Amino acid sequence: MTRKERYNSIIEWFAQNQPAVQSELHFQSPFQLLVAVILSAQCTDKRVNLVTPPLFERFPTPESLAGASFDDVYPFVKSVSYPNAKARHLIEMARMLVADYGSEVPSDIDALMRLPGVGRKTANVIASIVYNQPVIAVDTHVFRVSHRLGLSDGSTPRAVELDLERHIPKEQRAIAHHWLILHGRYICTARKPKCEECPLTQWCRDYPNL
Repeated sequence: MTRKERYNSIIEWFAQNQPAVQSELHFQSPFQLLVAVILSAQCTDKRVNLVTPPLFERFPTPESLAGASFDDVYPFVKSVSYPNAKARHLIEMARMLVADYGSEVPSDIDALMRLPGVGRKTANVIASIVYNQPVIAVDTHVFRVSHRLGLSDGSTPRAVELDLERHIPKEQRAIAHHWLILHGRYICTARKPKCEECPLTQWCRDYPNL
């Protein structure tokens, strides 16, 4: 099977069986999504969704968060991973949004990556979900699934990202991110993957040796 055939088969399966997947993070604006994605680094979406409602109620706008102190923000995020760093990043991010971007979340990847707490993965998530840009965010789930399914042999997230974007049509890249991340989160897990439940074993290079 060629890599093109592999991509076509896997994309076709997802398109037929999961045509309407979306982010599991809860948000009502680009600003809220940006905050949620920053908090989600090495933390579950479930935990972030518990944290963000009171955080958004207290700090509903970039301006309100930009005017906050560490002691104001920390109690809201103390239950997520790396709360000290994330509290500082949120405040610094909001201040830059207000000062440099007129309180608007930018659509440009490089501009997004200037924001404190925002790496390439976070920038791609925002660009994809908010602005429907044809980019794919590669987190640990996407990286793992891409290797197991033979979609990429890239040794870095950036290399995997380039492979995926090279082979997945632009109009499907936004949803393909969700296909791969959710498959990795619930089926193709790092430890004890649920191969008996997986409909993609015929394309998995590691099956049945996981």
